Formats: sequence, C-alpha cells, structure tokens
Amino acid sequence: MEPMDPTTYATLSILILAALLFFPITRLIWTLSVRRLQRRLQTELSQEQINGQLARARFLAVFVSLIFSALFYLNVFGIPANG
Repeated sequence: MEPMDPTTYATLSILILAALLFFPITRLIWTLSVRRLQRRLQTELSQEQINGQLARARFLAVFVSLIFSALFYLNVFGIPANG
C-alpha cells in the first residue's frame, strides 16, 4: 500500500477534527447566545427564536471548528511538506 500524500493527510486530519468539534462548539455557541438573548429581552424565547439561534450557532461553528482544527494541526505537526 502506497503512503498517503502529506497534503492529503493534513487535509483529512483537519476535516476529521473539525467534524468532531462541530457538535460541541455548536452546542456551546447556541447555549451562550440563547442565554444572552433571554437576558437582553428579559423574557422566554419562542421556538422560532431558539431555532434561529441554533441556525446561527451552526453557521458560526463551521468556521470556528475549521479554524481551530487547522491551527491545532499546524501547531502540532507543522506545515506539511510535499515530497
């Protein structure tokens, strides 16, 4: 079996770590944003508002998890070398 290209290995590693981090990051962002909005409005949120905050949290979690996993990979392994 031929070894994997370092760039492919780095990309797959970053994507796998990002996928694993996506759900906890989503939950954290969603919880903080719902609590902040409830405190600001001083009322219970409707289900529509909660779902809106969840969609926003998922959107932000994609970027946060990708950036964090890329920075983590670069910190641990460095920039992958071709060849």
